[in-house]
Amino acid sequence: MQRLENEKFRIAVQTLGAELCQIQSKSTGKDYMWNADPDIWGSYAPVLFPAIGAIKGGFVLIKGKPYKVPRHGFVRNNPHVKLVDKTENSLTFGLTYSEQTLQIYPYAFEFLITYTLEENKITVDHQVVNHGDAPMLFSLGAHPAFKCPVNDGEQYDDYYLEFEKVETAPTWLLEKEGLVGKNTKPVLENTNVLPLTPHLFDNDALIFKNLASQSVSLKSKKSSQVVRVSYAGFPYLGIWAKPNANFVCIEPWLGIADNADSDHNFETKEGILSLAAHKTFNASYSIEIEE
Repeated sequence: MQRLENEKFRIAVQTLGAELCQIQSKSTGKDYMWNADPDIWGSYAPVLFPAIGAIKGGFVLIKGKPYKVPRHGFVRNNPHVKLVDKTENSLTFGLTYSEQTLQIYPYAFEFLITYTLEENKITVDHQVVNHGDAPMLFSLGAHPAFKCPVNDGEQYDDYYLEFEKVETAPTWLLEKEGLVGKNTKPVLENTNVLPLTPHLFDNDALIFKNLASQSVSLKSKKSSQVVRVSYAGFPYLGIWAKPNANFVCIEPWLGIADNADSDHNFETKEGILSLAAHKTFNASYSIEIEE
């Protein structure tokens, strides 16, 4: 576990998978991150690379050859992730390709993720480096789970998500094995508010594409704290929790799970990114706490 703190907050990141696992207010003692109860969902904030969500049949085709890229990729829970740099207000973790990764993902990648704490904001910077001589295909995303409710005496349905802008947007329904189907369901109808209820996620995650909003805030009708996730440049957003669990995940994605009719071709996968040989890709999102 690696830790940072300033005059307002303490944060912690576990080296295993480089997961953010604590955002604690020094003035109130409240922790805004879910506690990863293994009996419900044993993660805090998985890092998603080089895939997001389900892979149809458990494999992709790259230049015609099958590779068993895991669901959500292989940074999550990876013991080979290492702390590579630490400053007064930042932590950087890295994972580099190996003979083991080349068996399931045939690219000479370097993946770096940096958590920077400034005032009441954590900025999460991702850097992907292609050390190979050919373009590299990948997806990238975040999966942070926030405690809900935060305060004693509150209920889950006292909380709501407030989008930056008024939206009219459906969710894309998931089919068996978590694959994205062609059907949608109305969720946001000329509103910027999504009430949270214990059964909102009975049919799995809400998946939004190309929202106008570039941030969404977790708020309560009974208390004043705000957890805001800002994700400019991320075209997909997942909202998820286990049914009846006391957390909600706000997930900015550069990419998406496989479509149900996927032909396994990684190159034509929806949302896939391509990075030229010997080039570097950067993307970031932030978490801001107002009390």
